Amino acid sequence: MDRRQFLAGTAAATTLSIAAPAIAQNAPTEVSFFYPVAVGGPVTKIIDGYAADFNKENPDVKITPVYSGTYQDTIAKVLTAHKSGSPPTLSVLLSTDMFTLIDEDAIVPIDSFVKTDADKAWMQGFFPAFMLNSQTEGKTWGIPFQRSTIVLFWNKDAFKEAGLDPEKPPQTWAEHTAFAEKLTKREGGNVTQWGTQIPSTGFSYWLLQALAIEAGDIVANQKGDTTYFDKPGVVEALQYWVDMGQKMKVHAPGIVEWGTTPKDFFEKKTAMMWTTTGNLTNVKNNAKFPFGVAMLPSQKRRGSPTGGGNFNIAKKATPQQQEGAFRFARWLTQPERAARWSVETGYVAVSKAAYETPAMKEYVASFPAAAVARDQLEFAVAELSTHENQRVTKAFSDNIQAALTGSKAPAAALKDAQAEAERILKPYR
Repeated sequence: MDRRQFLAGTAAATTLSIAAPAIAQNAPTEVSFFYPVAVGGPVTKIIDGYAADFNKENPDVKITPVYSGTYQDTIAKVLTAHKSGSPPTLSVLLSTDMFTLIDEDAIVPIDSFVKTDADKAWMQGFFPAFMLNSQTEGKTWGIPFQRSTIVLFWNKDAFKEAGLDPEKPPQTWAEHTAFAEKLTKREGGNVTQWGTQIPSTGFSYWLLQALAIEAGDIVANQKGDTTYFDKPGVVEALQYWVDMGQKMKVHAPGIVEWGTTPKDFFEKKTAMMWTTTGNLTNVKNNAKFPFGVAMLPSQKRRGSPTGGGNFNIAKKATPQQQEGAFRFARWLTQPERAARWSVETGYVAVSKAAYETPAMKEYVASFPAAAVARDQLEFAVAELSTHENQRVTKAFSDNIQAALTGSKAPAAALKDAQAEAERILKPYR
């Protein structure tokens, strides 16, 4: 090797050694993003598209979505990863998991990332009802994303057949049961179409909470350390639910599956159903008949708990990862994208500004049902959320199901649920 070759090789090696750190410095910050969906499909394609668009606009950050199963699967995976020291930087978890995540020291408050006037305006733009499960003791822990309320869907053709006005849903419990009686179809000893359907697996506590609000009681305090499962309004609510199946016989007796309720509606096995507004686009795309969407019927008052998921940022992520996660969550909840997400999924757009965008105005004008859940926020309360929320809601749900199957009387079931919740929550007071 002559001197020129040696010097050239030395120069090349020097250039590489100098360039390598520069390349490392320019590598994008990796942000893993756990999103709760069990299987591939339209929603995963939408999320993948958002991540790709953000990554293109923000080359210093790389968002990598990981589809992590149900909400229950996702919280379990996030907490396991947190304990092992390598949690996903960003995750969408039920807003009701807030106290659990705080108690596990798994997430950071969002407030520290809110620095500019534009950041502050964005934070103040969310619907107040959604912040009830996002804030506690002066701090914001979650960013509302795919949020919902419970709404009533009804089959307008079934209403016509039953002699009911297809444009007028039930406004009260009394009307709800009267309509359900007319809508229930019986052939011999069999029911071919139930009048109404309220699912009781997965989120039975959520559905009962709606009925309890309507009967005049809430099921827990805002601090997450006290429940009121045996209050008179909660007992009245569960008794009404049980009676529809066991006495009035306008609702399938026993347990009704959460996941099959929309399918039952499509197949005309039920004329009305109570479910999340997150099913709105699903119903719009799959119902082969005209349908309506309404606020839930009232007893003493109207009401629904809010529901759905928030963005959460991991405490054990690096500051750069946390900042990248915050930027993505803020980007995805801008009015135009929040409106687009609502149109694509049926979830409630999380800010008033989203409903003022041209796209959302046009959508609501062509499909007024899209505004029902938003309008119901005026009557909404926080979804049940406590310390050790999974244990508390399991005790509540198990006893609700015991009443629905007839193995316990509603009052006794709720007394048992309250005793168990009291035992779990007493140390937190």
